[in-house]
Amino acid sequence: MTSQTMSPAEQAFSAARTFAKFRDEPVSDETLKALHELAKWGPTASNCQPARYVFVRSAEAKARLRACLAPGNVDKVMGAPVTVIVAHDTRFYEHLSTQFPHMPTAALPFEGNPALAQTVALRNSSLQGAYLIVAARLLGLDCGPMSGFDADALDRSFFPDGRYRSNFLVNLGHGDVTALRPRGPRLPFDAVATIE
Repeated sequence: MTSQTMSPAEQAFSAARTFAKFRDEPVSDETLKALHELAKWGPTASNCQPARYVFVRSAEAKARLRACLAPGNVDKVMGAPVTVIVAHDTRFYEHLSTQFPHMPTAALPFEGNPALAQTVALRNSSLQGAYLIVAARLLGLDCGPMSGFDADALDRSFFPDGRYRSNFLVNLGHGDVTALRPRGPRLPFDAVATIE
């Protein structure tokens, strides 16, 4: 089934797969900008939008990222056309005056409370990273999200001023379907949900 014959639900979820190996096809700047343009509309608490993205594509940036990876993830990242560092801005609340203007005091709970800011930033950047994955799939890209890296080393390399902190990585490109394993099962409704 091609993306042209799939419903959006199939393309984003039921027919989509997590890829560990990608074909040697570049992902253009225009595609990355279109990806952000689509993903940015996903909701966050108080429209806080703490996620920050680094699209790692150059050989130099890939070498810096490689030094931070767990051994089992090196080939996955090095073989992907682009790897996105999904991070969060620890001072996201500085933008609330323009992004949540109808509540002038929205930033006050976070000023001087880094623990609260960290909790909100991590939760909402995780949401935004998930939106990025769904948007990428809807744009015809395949994804391979992952942990398995030294976050402190990555942050020192890519965010030396300490303002941003890494959350997770997403490899992007056109997946190599010949390298897919059988799809893993999913827990049924009754194992994960209740209706009260």
